[in-house]
Amino acid sequence: MPLRRLWAVTAAVLCALAGLLLGPVQPAGAAASGAALAAAPNFKAPYPCGQKWTYSHHSAEVRRALDFVRADGGTTNGTPVLASAAGTAYRHVQADGAGNYISIEHGGGWRTYYFHLSAFSVPDGAQVAQGRQIGTTGSTGNSSGPHIHYEQLYNGVGQDIRINGGALAYPGGYHQYYLTSDNDCGGAGTPFMTWGSGVRVRADARLSSPVVATLPGPTGVRVLCQKQGDTVNAEGYTNNWWSKLRDQNGFLSNIYIDHPASQLPGVPLC
Repeated sequence: MPLRRLWAVTAAVLCALAGLLLGPVQPAGAAASGAALAAAPNFKAPYPCGQKWTYSHHSAEVRRALDFVRADGGTTNGTPVLASAAGTAYRHVQADGAGNYISIEHGGGWRTYYFHLSAFSVPDGAQVAQGRQIGTTGSTGNSSGPHIHYEQLYNGVGQDIRINGGALAYPGGYHQYYLTSDNDCGGAGTPFMTWGSGVRVRADARLSSPVVATLPGPTGVRVLCQKQGDTVNAEGYTNNWWSKLRDQNGFLSNIYIDHPASQLPGVPLC
C-alpha cells in the first residue's frame, strides 16, 4: 500500500475511534425546542405597567441575562420588581454575586431569576400571580448600580429572553433598545404606588384592626375602593381616608398612597 494511502486510512481510523470515545459534541447553552417554546409562559416585563426601561447584555454573563434600568425619568432604585409569570417564588442571598434575589419556578421546566434586589416583598415559597410584586430594585451583591438582572431558563439552561412571545435584542449597551411594560395593566382596581417601609395593611380602616399584611417598601397596589376611618399622622401629614387593596385584601391609610390628594380621585367609595 502506498505510504500516502496508509496515512489516509490511519487518520480515518483514528477519527472514528475519537468519535466513539467522545460522542457527539453538544452546543453550549442549547436553546429550547419549538415545542418547549410553545409551552412556555407568556412572560411579561419584570416591572410595573406603563414604565419604559432600557436594557443591555454583558458578554461576561454566565447565562443569557439582560440588565434593565429605567428610561422614563423615574428612579430605578426602589422600583417594584414584578413576577413575569405565575409560579412559586423562592428567596436567595448571595453576598458576593447575585445579592438578594428571587427565583420563580413556573412549571414545565421554566424558571426566571431576578437579581440584586434591595428588599424581598414575598415570603420564601410563596405562590405568586403574574404581576405580583416580589421585591424592589437595588444593587445588592456584585453590582455597580441599581438594575434588574433578569433571566429565563429552561431545564436549567439560559434562554434568549422573550417578552409577550417576542425575542428581545442583546445590545452591548443601554439606550439602544427600550421596552414598555404591560405587566399587571388589567384587572380590578386603580393602580397606585405606596411610600414608606414597614407599612401595615389592616382588616378594616381602624388602627385597632388586625394587621393582614406589611409592605416592606414602596409597592405597586390596586385600590378597589376607599372610605373614611381613623385619622393617621405621618411625616407632618394627617389623613382619615383609607384604601381597600385588592391583592393584600385589607385597608391602607391613604397617607401612605403616593398621591397628593387625601381622597383619591377616580376611586369609588366602599
